[in-house]
Amino acid sequence: MDIILTIIATMLIWLLDYIIPAIGTKRFGGTKYGMVGTTVGLIVGLITPIPAGIIIGPFLGALIGELLNKNDIKTATKATFGSFIGFLTSTFIKFIVSIIYLAFFIELL
Repeated sequence: MDIILTIIATMLIWLLDYIIPAIGTKRFGGTKYGMVGTTVGLIVGLITPIPAGIIIGPFLGALIGELLNKNDIKTATKATFGSFIGFLTSTFIKFIVSIIYLAFFIELL
């Protein structure tokens, strides 16, 4: 039973890792282009061998998506900031879940 709950939690965290940055983009005035750009940038950032690609990818993806939507640089930058806040939020959630699992592990010892 515990392994099933762990698998469900892992899948949920994995899904949220892609969804939360896009939601952050939308909250800060981003459009669908920015949300798609964030997700594409996250995937590209994960597979490219550049340092900090997981941070730079969503940031640049949201910026390019918003600029392709004919937004001005101020609006695009604001939406890009939302993407970064979403990334930080999803990272914080993963950290909290990791601490919870660490506590469960220590309790079993």
